[in-house]
Amino acid sequence: MNKRNDEQYGKGSVLGKILIYLVLILLVITILVPVLWVFVASVKQNSEFYGSPWALPEGLYFQNFVDAWQTANMGEYMLNSVLVTAMALVLLIVIALPASYVLARFKFKSRGFWNTLFMAGLFINVNYIVVPIFLMLNNGDMALRKAFEKTFFLNNLFVLALVYAATALPFTIYLLSGYFKSLARDYEEAAYVDGAGYFRTMVQIIIPMARPSIVTVILFQFLAFWNEYIISMTLLTKPEIKTLPVGLMNLMAAQKSAVQYGQMYAGLVIVMLPTLILYMCVQKRLTQGMTVGGLKG
Repeated sequence: MNKRNDEQYGKGSVLGKILIYLVLILLVITILVPVLWVFVASVKQNSEFYGSPWALPEGLYFQNFVDAWQTANMGEYMLNSVLVTAMALVLLIVIALPASYVLARFKFKSRGFWNTLFMAGLFINVNYIVVPIFLMLNNGDMALRKAFEKTFFLNNLFVLALVYAATALPFTIYLLSGYFKSLARDYEEAAYVDGAGYFRTMVQIIIPMARPSIVTVILFQFLAFWNEYIISMTLLTKPEIKTLPVGLMNLMAAQKSAVQYGQMYAGLVIVMLPTLILYMCVQKRLTQGMTVGGLKG
């Protein structure tokens, strides 16, 4: 009887594994095929798009990338995206690391309130508060214009980076706090015995140990900042300071009458390539960081 049950269990586990692998293969196909198609389409000439969409290119037409970079100003847009993303990541890490460490390791009266506040921020969709953010910044600019005849808040890459960092704080603090809570207090006690203060202990002991979780945060938020469209489109109205996703959408909108497909797909590749390269570089650290992240009691 037990032998028969073991055989049935073995068959069931094999079938379950086969089903899981089939689902994973289908997921890989649904992700890889569109990405590969975009790369193939980016080196096609415009006339090749009017035949079969699945046909391989007759040759490698890299002029599409030159046109997208120069004619469509993708190079200028990329520089703006690099600046905004870098500033937003620096601001986020500088603010979130001390806040997460304090909330995870120290007990004080308002600790519960701040934890609840940041947890509530996880359920706020940023796209729903773009208009209030715009109105608040616009009112600030109106006040500055009346007082100093200058503006600051709108069409400012630093302010956009600050908004990005502020909207990413809840998730970042959630992830980092969970990691800090998983660390043993023995390291901090040993540092205190050696005469290290709270700040030195955090910088020299805790933060290096939290490197996997920090890498995870940087990757997730890099993807979010790099691909963000709605906030950037709302807060940046001058053409010369638009970010890469906004510039790409403007390129696609401007070519409705005479579409240059190869140029558009080359622009898509320019947008996707930095994120793909970054993901391949930190894939192992990302997996490690995700397994230790999350809030613990």
